[in-house]
Amino acid sequence: MKSDEDELDARIQRLLADPQYQGHPLREALDGLWQRSHQQMARIERITYISDAYQAMARERELSINERFERQLKRIGKVARISDRYQEMMRDLNEALREASHRDPLTGLYNRRMVMERLREETAMVAAGGSAYAIAMIDVDHFKSVNDRYGHEAGDRVLVEIAQALAARLKGDELCARWGGEEFVLILPATTLEDARTLAENLRSHLRTVPLPIADQSLWLTISVGVAHYEPGENFSAAIDRADRALYRAKQLGRDRVEIDDGALG
Repeated sequence: MKSDEDELDARIQRLLADPQYQGHPLREALDGLWQRSHQQMARIERITYISDAYQAMARERELSINERFERQLKRIGKVARISDRYQEMMRDLNEALREASHRDPLTGLYNRRMVMERLREETAMVAAGGSAYAIAMIDVDHFKSVNDRYGHEAGDRVLVEIAQALAARLKGDELCARWGGEEFVLILPATTLEDARTLAENLRSHLRTVPLPIADQSLWLTISVGVAHYEPGENFSAAIDRADRALYRAKQLGRDRVEIDDGALG
């Protein structure tokens, strides 16, 4: 197609240059038509150039926008990942703080706050039809003499050893916590009073055989235990009081023994 146009253009130029057509009435019209055609072609070429340049600019601009969009997406993704890590760190920190607030810093056992939360949960389960739980209050016999003779630092080490010995004998969801000083408490879910007394007796017997290293020697200590069974409908604090009364009775009767709450038997 292009060669036909070029051939026609060359033929017109030859006709216009031929002397024999000088003065011919159509020569002037042909020359004007040829000039106009070339001017139009020049305009078309300029328009095409401008159009091509505009499209190139549009493509470049579109590419630039896409690049900026991609960079922005990468920034947003990075911020989102940082935010996710930060939230995960905050969750871990909150969990660690919660765990720390429920742990005794000396023995690592749960503390009194955790005992109260757990008793509320166990009481709610009993109210919903679950089996009642038992509570055992434990006191280390003659612990004051350990502090007086060997010092409080040695007494702390003894408490840690006793805590580990008690916790190691429990299983499942049974809980051992430090109640305060040399006192510990056990929460025994879905446990009868007799089963709780048997467990307490086993703990008492076992602890008597555990040597506690102190001042380059071994020390053997005993425990007194009071056991009570939660009675459905009562406040869990009442069960704690009954276990504490049983513990007091065990100490009054000579220590190194397990006593159960008389009211729970009735």
